[in-house]
Amino acid sequence: MLKPKLRVIVTRKLPDDVESRMKELFDVDLNQSDAPMDRASLADAMKDCDVLVPTITDTIGQALLARAGDRLKLIANFGAGVDHIDLNTARQRGILVSNTPGVLTEDTADMTLCLILAVTRRLKEGLRLMESGEWEGWSPTALMGGRVGGKRLGILGMGRIGSAVARRAKAFGMQIHYHNRKRVHLDREAELNATYWESLDQMVSRMDIISVNCPYTPSTFHLINSRRLALMKPEAIIVNTSRGEVIDQNALTRTLRSGGIAGAGLDVFERGHDINPRLGELDNVVLLPHMCSATHEGRIEMGEKVIINIKTFADGHRPPDLFVPGMA
Repeated sequence: MLKPKLRVIVTRKLPDDVESRMKELFDVDLNQSDAPMDRASLADAMKDCDVLVPTITDTIGQALLARAGDRLKLIANFGAGVDHIDLNTARQRGILVSNTPGVLTEDTADMTLCLILAVTRRLKEGLRLMESGEWEGWSPTALMGGRVGGKRLGILGMGRIGSAVARRAKAFGMQIHYHNRKRVHLDREAELNATYWESLDQMVSRMDIISVNCPYTPSTFHLINSRRLALMKPEAIIVNTSRGEVIDQNALTRTLRSGGIAGAGLDVFERGHDINPRLGELDNVVLLPHMCSATHEGRIEMGEKVIINIKTFADGHRPPDLFVPGMA
């Protein structure tokens, strides 16, 4: 007798190839509208499935998990970050949580370099000039930016993505520095010609560019705050392609508006898409709509990881990307 298919509910629209494969393998409900589920709909979904496939736009806290049905045994997150899920409550209720690590390393590193170049070379101002039709031709002193070659890049978080950023930055001729919870292996330091700073304060005060590539945890919340922003050189810039909560957004806005640092490039924000409007008014700030992971290849690979995690679980085994708190 055939084993019944797992009941799977997906909270957002996924790439067509991923959804087609899910329909073949599981009894799946898809969200064709691609609008985030409201709290009531999410609660209903969690009562009616074996597996929930949420995204970063779904906040799954203690109260929602307490209302989940007994059949919910796996939350197969579409994404690497799981800070939107109450992992402790899920574990207490016997619900496994998996994610999709390692898929978006190269895509995120590419966009980090894109932001570094966009801010240092004043791309926002150049685009605005062209789009407005106000450009009157080349001038020797117009829109002069900075050269990245020879600049000191300080990477906050030398994991997979931080290392990928370092490799790209090295190719651009930048000097690589980093701060990490633990010093990386000497072989990797040698490969990247990277200098380790035990003190984040000391690193921040000496860098030309800061790249935030660490995960969001209670210990990294507002790791870049008003005090550390004040340590940065006035000509320095900061980019963030990791988690918005790592930088105090209001402190960053004040620092930029006062000329405390030269610029910023952000793909993530402290409060989702609720962005301080005064931040976007600045010419030396480049804001992107959380698009680091937005490649066809990356999103399909994420979906494939989700499917493998669910299929492995359905076969009675531990999902290969099971997330264990403290082991990220």
